[in-house]
Amino acid sequence: MVLETLNLMQYITSLVPDVMPVATVPILLLMCFLFLIWNHEETSSIPGPGYCMGIGPLISHGRFLWMGVGNACNYYNKTYGEFVRVWISGEETFIISK
Repeated sequence: MVLETLNLMQYITSLVPDVMPVATVPILLLMCFLFLIWNHEETSSIPGPGYCMGIGPLISHGRFLWMGVGNACNYYNKTYGEFVRVWISGEETFIISK
């Protein structure tokens, strides 16, 4: 009997189902709102890979490291044209070629 009253896990497991539904809805709404704000970006008139939550710059930088500057520039020029916006080392970089 004394062990049951001291059992903290029983208290926590009985409390979680009561609090969980009330707390999750505002937290999920807040996370969705922050996700929308984080993903909002102004569209650029300069072609190039999208930002996409920071994945675009990682892929762009990785392509330059993997393929080398010349081959990566040729790839982006074939894909997007002669004026392209890419990211190298996290900085927006423009490739101009003809």
